[in-house]
Amino acid sequence: MKGFGVMLLVVLAVVSVAGVPGEAISCGDVQGSLYPCLGYLTSGGDPSSQCCSGVSSLSNSLQSQQDRQTACYCIKSAASSYSVRPDAAANLPGRCGVSVGYSISPGVDCSK
Repeated sequence: MKGFGVMLLVVLAVVSVAGVPGEAISCGDVQGSLYPCLGYLTSGGDPSSQCCSGVSSLSNSLQSQQDRQTACYCIKSAASSYSVRPDAAANLPGRCGVSVGYSISPGVDCSK
């Protein structure tokens, strides 16, 4: 029964991160996608395959300028809460083979 509870939580997490097509992205979506990257972002090393999968999924879900701006604000907020290394954050998309089209840094202006 314990295994069923864990599996249910995993399924709910995946469904909540996937979101509904056409629905605006939320900070919960962004954080859920990037949570597997937390170790890499705070300590360095190599990003895990789960991390890169989340980065790729997040990148693919950013369909509008509003989605990209929301994700940017969410990432900046989370980065300050978790003491993310700026070099790790800047290198993450490239390390995962994902192009985001802009630089990732603490000073990035999310409104642009």
